[in-house]
Amino acid sequence: MSGPQHLRDESDFEQLPDDVPVMATIADIEERKGFIDYYVFVTEVKTKGGSKYLIYRRYREFLQLHQRLETKYSAEGSESPAPESWSLPSLPGKVYIGNKRDIAESRIPELNLYMKKLLALSWLLLDEALRLRRLRPPTRKVKSVKEKTDLLSSPRAEVLFDFRGSGEAELNLKKGEVVFLLRQINADWLEGTVNNQTGIFPQSFVEIIKPLPPSDHDIEGGQAYSCLRCFFIRSDDTDTRDVCVQEDLSSQPTYKELLSRMRTVFQEENISLNYRDQDGDLVRILDDEDVLLMINQSKLRKSTKPRPVNQFPWKLHVSLSPDLSVYKECTRA
Repeated sequence: MSGPQHLRDESDFEQLPDDVPVMATIADIEERKGFIDYYVFVTEVKTKGGSKYLIYRRYREFLQLHQRLETKYSAEGSESPAPESWSLPSLPGKVYIGNKRDIAESRIPELNLYMKKLLALSWLLLDEALRLRRLRPPTRKVKSVKEKTDLLSSPRAEVLFDFRGSGEAELNLKKGEVVFLLRQINADWLEGTVNNQTGIFPQSFVEIIKPLPPSDHDIEGGQAYSCLRCFFIRSDDTDTRDVCVQEDLSSQPTYKELLSRMRTVFQEENISLNYRDQDGDLVRILDDEDVLLMINQSKLRKSTKPRPVNQFPWKLHVSLSPDLSVYKECTRA
């Protein structure tokens, strides 16, 4: 494996691309509603070219970055270990006990110091892992259109009722206005632009004139919602739910996260988590390895029905722990 191109001296800094980050400052934290509630660090990134933008990262993503760099450059993990003078800074350790907000806020100065030391290592600036790219632009606007044909080709909706947003993220709409659509947030909310303002609004307040194509459904970055199809199986009935979470479709939740969320969704404590294997048989989930097996098996199953672009490819089946009769059922949900 060939190593990165290292900077030989300060003059080489001028040869760097303008999009290389040179500063990353954590300014705040934001709460997200995932499989369990969590906090992301709002980080302002400044590039060598002088541009600034915000990225949103969980602690686990800082940990993954650090582990990736350690594997690549440490004496144990690298085929060509870096000189001793190229050692990586220490990442603040994970905290397991305490209030989540307090823990996140206490990490801000530690993570800021970590990123400052990391970006001060000139030999790392060209590493792809340190590009700190935005997963999607924080705001977008529809380009101005002059011709009627352009208007007719844009995804859009007509406002049926006045709507007053309850926060900065929500649009104010007036009956009769045309909103240009940007993406589907979840089953109930859309993002769009009107009167040079971009924000979200309830889909029930508009009539879709031209729908969004699937490729325009932006679900990156954990800021959009992904939906998980869940079934609560009882001997006499099955309750189907779509649970929306601020997680990427590629994310792998832990067993404890799924168990906690399902207890909240179905208001039952003594439950078991299950999935259906390739033969349609119900298999109980007991730990994180079983969760991974469920996700991997979902990739092998060919779906006969199209699913929403923001729906997880795997489905979760919940049952009451004492009820073993569900494992004898042949019904496939």
